[in-house]
Parts: sequence; C-alpha cells; structure tokens
Amino acid sequence: MKSADIIFDKVCRLMEIILIVIFGLLVIDVLSQVFSRYILNTSFAFTEELARFSLIWMSILGAAYLNGKRMHLSMDFLYQKFSEKTRKKVLLFIECCIFLFALIVMVIGGFNLVYITLHLEQLSGTLRIPLGYIYAILPASGLLIMCFSVYHIFKINANQIID
Repeated sequence: MKSADIIFDKVCRLMEIILIVIFGLLVIDVLSQVFSRYILNTSFAFTEELARFSLIWMSILGAAYLNGKRMHLSMDFLYQKFSEKTRKKVLLFIECCIFLFALIVMVIGGFNLVYITLHLEQLSGTLRIPLGYIYAILPASGLLIMCFSVYHIFKINANQIID
C-alpha cells in the first residue's frame, strides 16, 4: 500500500500544479479583459471564451482533486449516528456509487462527447480550437475519480479511512 500512497501523493501534487496554472491563466485573462475594456476602451475577443474554458477545466479537474483528497461536500448528520461497522459499509457503498457515476457519466459519456465533437470538427467560436479538446477534461477527470475511488476502497477495507 506504500507504493499506492506514493503514487496517490504524486498524482495529487501534479493536479495541484495544473490547477494553480489554470487558475493563474484565468486571473491573467480576466484582468486583461478588465484592463482592455475599461482602460483601453476596447475588448479582446478571445478573453471571454478563454475564461470560460479555463473555468470548465478548473472546475472539473478540481472536483476530481477534491474527491481524491476526500474534501468534497458531504452531509454527514445521519452518517454520524451509525455504528462504526455500518459506517464502513456506507463508505464502501458511497465509493462504489462514485466509481459507477464516474465510469458511466464522466468516462463513457465524456468519451462519446469528445468523439462526436472531434468527428464533427466542431470549433470554438473565437479561439477556433476543437471543442473535443475542451471536453477531454471530462473523461480524464472521470478516470482520475475512478482511480481515487479504488484507492479509497482499499483504504476503507484496511481501516485507514474511517470518516
């Protein structure tokens, strides 16, 4: 399990770096839009689209990161009333549901979306990049969530995750 912990930590660190870069790009993009609009009295056409795509990537990849770190939103008022044995079963059930959601909706649905948009050669309005590249974050994050769920299932079974 030690090697899995090392891989998990390295993947999370890489995701942190990617998220920081995307956030930095988003901030620079929005600030340049504000500067150009209010100081230069002109507007760059690409900034709105770049901000939207950056936000999409940051949100979906950030959701995968939070899932991996088990920092996602949860309402545990009922869960806290269960016995420890029942909590473990509930945690395993939740991780299985997360795995299935990521598989069906994010990976399979995401690959279909990417395939269709690339096949139809759909381009973004201003940046003229294939929309399949933008949508590719969906199956990629789905695969990450699936890997994190498997990791969490092993940790739960080893009694290393009890919350």
